[in-house]
Amino acid sequence: MISHLWPRCLKIKLKVLKIIVLGTRGIPDILGGVETHCQELFPRIELLGHHDITVITRSPYVVDKTQTHFQNIKLKHLFAPKTKSFEAIVHTFLGVLYAGIKRPDVLHIHAIGPMIMTPLARLLGLKVVVTHHGPDYDRQKWGKMAKTILKLGECMGVKFANEVIVISEVIQRSLATKYNRTDTHLIYNGVNLPQTTIQTDYIESLGLQPQKYIIAVGRFVEEKGMHDLIEAFKGLKTDIKLVLVGDADHETTYSKNLKTKAKENHVVLTGFIKGEKLNQIFTHTLLFVMPSYHEGLPIALLEAMSYNLNVLVSDIPANLEVQLEEECYFKTGDIEGLKNKLNQKLKSDLTYDFQKVILEKYNWDVIAEKTLGVYKL
Repeated sequence: MISHLWPRCLKIKLKVLKIIVLGTRGIPDILGGVETHCQELFPRIELLGHHDITVITRSPYVVDKTQTHFQNIKLKHLFAPKTKSFEAIVHTFLGVLYAGIKRPDVLHIHAIGPMIMTPLARLLGLKVVVTHHGPDYDRQKWGKMAKTILKLGECMGVKFANEVIVISEVIQRSLATKYNRTDTHLIYNGVNLPQTTIQTDYIESLGLQPQKYIIAVGRFVEEKGMHDLIEAFKGLKTDIKLVLVGDADHETTYSKNLKTKAKENHVVLTGFIKGEKLNQIFTHTLLFVMPSYHEGLPIALLEAMSYNLNVLVSDIPANLEVQLEEECYFKTGDIEGLKNKLNQKLKSDLTYDFQKVILEKYNWDVIAEKTLGVYKL
């Protein structure tokens, strides 16, 4: 009897899962925290068992629409209106209908906006796993109606998903308090240890010299606080330059004003960059600054830590959870305090060894194994 059942049990254990992923603009190399998360995570999950994984992308962000695979991950390009109010909800609705036809073992929805379609997916008989990347309704860019929809999305996802993944303890505690959902799975964001470069041609093309500039990385939206950084920086007496890495997905009055303010204060703007250009920017910077008012668990900060950079970040809960030294924090929104901390950092010769904690706590291989474990529950 035992010998008869053993091959059957082994077959069940080694079952190849069919997984569809929603909630990201797409992969590869599309800027954004959720996008980076998906690009790193799903190829690793595929390698853990040659699972059949499809990432549904938003067509306006896809440069090469003929690309149908990325590292053995299938790409399905679906329509999305490129307007910040309706983009996620329309695309996710279409994506859930597509999943309803394809019948995956798991539909994995990322971020609270797309999570609003969780009940529909469950009505279609799908097993749904959601990842809560942060309370996006706290972002300044959203109006009252959008904030209400995002809160509804959080509620629908948390209440109706089969399994809920959270990327920080802050989010985990919040969901337990608001929805009495105490069975969430804490799985952090991750980051790769980089291979630093000796090349400087790109930074030199921007008029920069190694160890003679400060960087901030992110989208040009109000909650990233880059306007505070420019204001604090212009009060410094230094030959160090400020570099803003990023741009706006959707051009707004804020992003236009930020670029104008940056140019008036001789701030270097790189736009969206990746690969060797981004590697040079990180490798040769003197200081990484994150003045955000809102983050989930910031991948940009983890990337800076992976380079063992000197860092200075706002004291929002997501940044505090990373547990940096006290001198690495400033009070959120306090421009004068930020200016003083910048002065202190520029005059200090402190060095940090963050790579050990990166390998232990923010390791993508471990994250992939834990996520696959959630799928199999």
